Amino acid sequence: MKKIALVTGATSGIGEACARKLAENGYNLIITGRRADRLNAIADELRALGAEVLTLVFDVRDREAATAAINGLPAEWQEIDVLINNAGGALGLEPEYAGDYVDWDTMIDTNIKGLLTMTRLVVPGMVERDRGHVVNIGSVAGDAAYAGGNVYCATKSAVKALSDGLRIDVAHTRVRVTNIKPGLVETNFSVIRFHGDKDRADGVYKGIEPLTGKDIAESVYYAVSAPAHVQVAEILILATHQASGSVIHRK
Repeated sequence: MKKIALVTGATSGIGEACARKLAENGYNLIITGRRADRLNAIADELRALGAEVLTLVFDVRDREAATAAINGLPAEWQEIDVLINNAGGALGLEPEYAGDYVDWDTMIDTNIKGLLTMTRLVVPGMVERDRGHVVNIGSVAGDAAYAGGNVYCATKSAVKALSDGLRIDVAHTRVRVTNIKPGLVETNFSVIRFHGDKDRADGVYKGIEPLTGKDIAESVYYAVSAPAHVQVAEILILATHQASGSVIHRK
């Protein structure tokens, strides 16, 4: 019987790459996102890889919609083996004293509260079944703040703390918890951060070969495919010329 993985924010970037990697390795997928057309297109591609796929269209910030979607899962999709809390993002790069309130709320509601909502909805079933794996997509930004990162860094610090806390809370079970902490990954992340300014976004990756969504998906799969007695607690993955969230050598 195939395992089931639920991936939030699966319409692009790391989430999409994780869904593809798991489909290629025998998982059935529940993929979530806000764009129905994009979800459906990805679902068709995953089915071509041999996976059964269920799409759920909702924003993780909408707790009522998320609850209705998860509580309404057909019986054959309810036993989720892997939850990948990927939905998230960064907005703005202003000093903390000049930040945008809407950007702050969006990051906090998505990166922290959305992750908590999905964890609360899915993990009780894992605990009851005494098996499962939660993978939270954190960031190197959660290890130390960088200029202009303030609130985003705080949300990813929260992801680390929530991952550590959940790992403690489920230590009496065989549920595993992994925090994946990428550095520079070239997806649409920076385009969103700069509100659609692609030129500015491209500058983030100038002079360095960044990671790709596929690189992060490989790390996720490494963690979830480890033997049952092995728990990969954290993976920090950086581009070769990136030493930390703020130290990058550019050619």
